[in-house]
Amino acid sequence: MTQPSLVTLDVRDILKAGGEPFSDIMRTVASLAPDQGLRLLAIFKPVPLFSVLGQRGFSHSEREIGGGDWEVIFTPADHPASVAGGNRAQ
Repeated sequence: MTQPSLVTLDVRDILKAGGEPFSDIMRTVASLAPDQGLRLLAIFKPVPLFSVLGQRGFSHSEREIGGGDWEVIFTPADHPASVAGGNRAQ
């Protein structure tokens, strides 16, 4: 099974400015093709988002990338989440 391509969404600046990126995240998720996943960059581990996207059929993997920032990979449940794999689309 090949890894899905990933669309990157960096919400760190929105969060640092005190904004709420949930609508941007959900809009990006809604625009994904069936074989695409989401690479989310945030300033904290977005634990509540794990169940929200899990209910939409996504699995996830996460890792701290330094300075308190996190990279979370959400992939369609039929593709295992892997931080190391996939094409990263900007």
